[in-house]
Amino acid sequence: MKARVMTGQGARQGLAALGVVALLATTAPAGWAQDVSSREGIALQNQILALRQELEQAQSARGGDSAPPVASTGGTAANGDLVSQLLERVSTLEQQQRDMRGEIDQLTNDLQQKTAALAKQIGDNQFAAQNGGGGAAAGAAASTAASASAAPAASAPTTPDDLLKAGKAALVKKDYDTAHDNAQAALQHAKGAFKVDAQFLLAQSLAGQKQYRQSALAYYEAYSLSPKSTRAPDALLGVTATLLALGDKKAACQALGKLHAEFPDPAKRVSNAADIYGQRGGCG
Repeated sequence: MKARVMTGQGARQGLAALGVVALLATTAPAGWAQDVSSREGIALQNQILALRQELEQAQSARGGDSAPPVASTGGTAANGDLVSQLLERVSTLEQQQRDMRGEIDQLTNDLQQKTAALAKQIGDNQFAAQNGGGGAAAGAAASTAASASAAPAASAPTTPDDLLKAGKAALVKKDYDTAHDNAQAALQHAKGAFKVDAQFLLAQSLAGQKQYRQSALAYYEAYSLSPKSTRAPDALLGVTATLLALGDKKAACQALGKLHAEFPDPAKRVSNAADIYGQRGGCG
């Protein structure tokens, strides 16, 4: 009778070992091996396979009717400790697996957010280009010329020249608020060509802020300050672009007609921009 009781205990331990093997087989979700491609994931999977082999060996050593009955409770306790240790190791590996999957999910989520933000930025830029350019495209050739001459100020700008340089640098960075402030500050003291440039920078910054009506007025003021200067054709282009952004095609075509009338042989860049705006406005 005693031998049968001890054999029953061995059977229960064998069932416990089988339960651990079943736990190992079911805790890893379907496709998990395909998800784990890092060195840590491969090492974790190898540890689980090694545990499974240890459990199978423990089960083989304890199982079978031909095995002699356990004569002392010390052997039973040792077997129980082995199963407990294996279960603890399995629990630790499962927690490492969950942590690893959590990190992978977090990285995937961050990548999706950055991709969505980039796609939105590209869409916004395309929309601005198709609707007058939001300030930079409002005077395409003039804005390019401003970008080429822009340079960051080493310290807080004070003179009209420094204010203009800082404002143009801010415009290149699409910091339209700073460009607007520098243009207004330069206008308070600028004279001659500096004043025309400051007025033109003000118009560009207003267009960048999508204040198209005020920008159209500022562009026309830049033209009025020096209607025969090289800046005048660019100013009339700015008037045309901002009026198109407002949806006022009739007024835009009138500004374009003024450009053609006063500058019948403009620079090629001005002529190309005028053709594009004429097509957008349906100007005859």
